Amino acid sequence: MRLLVLGGTEFAGRAVVEAALGRGWEVTVLNRGRHEALPGVRTLRGDRTAPGGLAALAEGEWDAVVDTWSAAPRAVHDAARLLAGRVGRYVYVSSCSVYEWAPPAGYTEDAPVVEGAEPDAEKTDYARDKRGGELAALDAFGAERSVFVRAGLILGPYENIGRLPWWLNRVARGGPVLAPGPRELALQYVDVRDLAEWVLGSVERELSGAYNVISPQGHATMGSLLDACARVTGGVAELRWTSADVVLGAGIEPWTQLPVWIPAGSEGYDALHSADVSRAVATGLSCRPVEETVADTWGWLQGIGGSAPQRPDRPGVGLDPVVEAKVLGVPFVA
Repeated sequence: MRLLVLGGTEFAGRAVVEAALGRGWEVTVLNRGRHEALPGVRTLRGDRTAPGGLAALAEGEWDAVVDTWSAAPRAVHDAARLLAGRVGRYVYVSSCSVYEWAPPAGYTEDAPVVEGAEPDAEKTDYARDKRGGELAALDAFGAERSVFVRAGLILGPYENIGRLPWWLNRVARGGPVLAPGPRELALQYVDVRDLAEWVLGSVERELSGAYNVISPQGHATMGSLLDACARVTGGVAELRWTSADVVLGAGIEPWTQLPVWIPAGSEGYDALHSADVSRAVATGLSCRPVEETVADTWGWLQGIGGSAPQRPDRPGVGLDPVVEAKVLGVPFVA
């Protein structure tokens, strides 16, 4: 297979490139050259936001293109129209954020999507930008040659949002750790490498349409995630399970200040941890154990000095240790 990846050096794009190389595929990437490309990849240079930035793609044919773009849909539209006659399938890594807020628990790919998205729009907001990217691919490639990978929470090595790295570093510091309960709270996420394998499988299977690509609900729990963090970091932390009422009463923001966690019964929980993923599972999605995701992320994090890269277009995550100590009723130790 001949694969073109737009980007291909960070998080999801990098995982796709690694998985494709592992399958023996011929891989080409187009990016600005800000990060080192993986060995064995043909690299083209271009900034898709600049005039003439796609010139390097003027020639060439590929079986599929994978695009993880998250900003102005116009960039997807430009690339898709340029490649439509020379690429077999456009796989766009979208998001479950494209659904009209707030989708009910158990929502499928047929749930209503946000209104107002346009395929050639400039940057608006995340949900409409991702939906606009879907429409851009659809406009150029048609329904039969477009795949929309509606990912939810993505974890794993190379994460540049900071959610799992924050938990790992916090637990590694030891001492009492505010663990938002309940322990048995069911989570949905996808290891970036499992997402990548499904993406490549969608090309091999010649799939089309939209898929919620996340683990089945309950694949992991808040307890199994943080227990795994405690084990791989040496077991020096004391997880203090704290009720949602106490956490929220302290003014702590779910998802951002306490990454991954959202209280059960809330709109956010139904939207981010309760999707129906049967369509993706039926087409090959397989999810590795949470212990493997945590251990491999910790190994990667240690290998780069403990500080994860941070996307400049995403806010930082994590809880102020002063606030944590106050909620737990323990002395703050700098």
